[in-house]
Amino acid sequence: MVESKVYDLDLIFQALSDPTRRAMLRSLSKKERVITEIAEPFEMSLAAASKHIKVLERAKLVHRRKEGSFSYLSLNSKAMMSADKWIGYYRRFWEEQLDSLKNLLEGEE
Repeated sequence: MVESKVYDLDLIFQALSDPTRRAMLRSLSKKERVITEIAEPFEMSLAAASKHIKVLERAKLVHRRKEGSFSYLSLNSKAMMSADKWIGYYRRFWEEQLDSLKNLLEGEE
């Protein structure tokens, strides 16, 4: 049986709507981190950081790996790619529309 992961775009975009969570993801794109490292630049409690991380986990934007008493988080690029694919469709749509408009306007000159 082939396992396929489905990513919920609503959850992804909800998670990405918060600047703190976007900054956390940016941090995780560089390397795997423990929760205390993720929370540190934001001067927030571990409880507050944990709430943000739960939103990221629910959207499957991060992976959690336990090692002893530490939880390590890393970016799940596949979930990010699903959002990029959705955005890419509309980017191409609007580029085509704008190219058509440009050609139309240049043809009238």
